[in-house]
Order: sequence, then structure tokens, then C-alpha cells
Amino acid sequence: MEVSAKKDKKAVIFTVKGRVDAITSPELEKKLVAEIGGDEKNFIINMRGLDYISSAGLRVILFIAKKIKSKQGDILLVGLQGSVKEVFEISGFLSIFKVFDTEEAALNYKV
Repeated sequence: MEVSAKKDKKAVIFTVKGRVDAITSPELEKKLVAEIGGDEKNFIINMRGLDYISSAGLRVILFIAKKIKSKQGDILLVGLQGSVKEVFEISGFLSIFKVFDTEEAALNYKV
């Protein structure tokens, strides 16, 4: 799994690639928590390069979303596809999160 972050004028954009499972989810959580501790309130997670996400990965996304909401911030998801999108559909997470096809669409939303 690879995680990178870049700051835009409107949001911090995380890019997650590879697999998020029980082994890699603690690393993902650590990296995301480190970034959301600052003054930023709006976050985008680009999952276009994500091949697989387990329930442990979903737990991390939900945990991070709750931390961001407590800061009156917003979290937007980008690039869900294939089996990752299917996991989000089956788990009901698509009704919880705002999902966009591109980073540009997410940035133009309300952040």
C-alpha cells in the first residue's frame, strides 16, 4: 500500500494505492491521522489506485471521517471502482460518503 498527501487551496488530497487490509490498515490510519491533526478541515481521499479494501480498511475510513466531522470538516471520496466500489456499495458506505469520479469534481463541490 502507498499513501501520499498533497495540499490544495481547498483541501488535503490523499492518494491511496494498492491494498488496504488487516495488515496495512494500521499504517493507513497512522498516516491519515497525522495529516488531519492540523488546521485543515476538508479532505479528499483518491482511491483510483486502490485494488482491494477489507472491513479493516472501511473501519479506518469511518474512523477518519468521524475525526474530520468533529472538526466541522468534510471528507470526500474519489475514484471508487471495481471491487472497491462494490465493497462500498455492499457495506452501505456509499450512502454515508460523498463520492466523485475525479479530484477536480470533488474540489469543485463545496470545499
